Amino acid sequence: MFRSRSWFGGSLWKTKNPHSLDHLKYLHNVLSKNQTVSESNRSLLVETLRSIAEILIWGDQNDSSVFDFFLEKNMLSFFLNILKQKCGSYVCVQLLQTLNILFENIRNETSLYYLLSNNHVNSIIVHKFDFSDEEVMAYYISFLKTLSLKLNCHTIHFFYNDHTNDFPLYTEAIKFFKHPESMVRIAVRTLTLNVDRVQDHSMLRFIRNKTAAPYFSNLVWFIGNHVLELDACVRNDADHSSQSRLADLVAEHLDHLHYLNDILCLNIDELNDVLIDHLLNKLFIPLYIFSLLPVHQFGPLQEGKPRVSSVVSLFLLSQIFLITRQEALVNDLAHVILKALLPTGRMDHS
Repeated sequence: MFRSRSWFGGSLWKTKNPHSLDHLKYLHNVLSKNQTVSESNRSLLVETLRSIAEILIWGDQNDSSVFDFFLEKNMLSFFLNILKQKCGSYVCVQLLQTLNILFENIRNETSLYYLLSNNHVNSIIVHKFDFSDEEVMAYYISFLKTLSLKLNCHTIHFFYNDHTNDFPLYTEAIKFFKHPESMVRIAVRTLTLNVDRVQDHSMLRFIRNKTAAPYFSNLVWFIGNHVLELDACVRNDADHSSQSRLADLVAEHLDHLHYLNDILCLNIDELNDVLIDHLLNKLFIPLYIFSLLPVHQFGPLQEGKPRVSSVVSLFLLSQIFLITRQEALVNDLAHVILKALLPTGRMDHS
């Protein structure tokens, strides 16, 4: 006889079936009447966001009218509006978790196009989150990685804008390539590989011209610092008390090599040229190979440059040859090693 009147404003009639278009309409009404986030409606909004994702996943497989309504009412704009209010980590984490679950579970390509069609996702990507909050950081990078798994020659155009030469999914992600949390770094590496695998010439040209050199330069610098840390662990572990730490450092270094090999094995010449140049001239030659040579062979320019022990250097070089499948890099590196280590003239007679 009477409709329940909620404390958050207006009359709302909650449907009995949570998996229905009517229930999505009810949730839309909730969002419409709670557009300003407050302490009193935070829990309501969190539950509403969670329920919306659940209905959309159901509708993806069972009822296309659910996505029609979601698009018609531009419901992603509510998500963005909530974010812009500095709603705090509690709501922010739930919103990112909702988006992650939603995109992770959408299977219908048309539904995916609906979600991406109004550019709200890119606006969420570039939103200034509080990344000092570990949960926010974790869900944000997970969301970006999930989006990258949806990339193909059709969906790439929702993320890369050829006219504005803008690609926030990629450029925002690579900012965290050296994040202190390993899971964040792994997610970034996964995302970059997912992007590079998409055969879109204009997008790859953007990466080559705008991001490849600085990203690979920073990546090589990061790996070099990690190698110096590994070397210090070896030098300072005479009593073998840091075996666990050393094992972790070696494992992470091997992860780096496998990542580099994965990039090279995509056989994208424009990227490989840049990456090989950085690897040889900023890491392998000046740090690995020079560390095998007597100090007196160096000119003044090499004085004071970092070195690693010969044992570490030989181990690192051996792992490159074991893991790397890119012929040009392997051949160039082998040539440099032989030229540097063999007596003058020996290579000509071999």
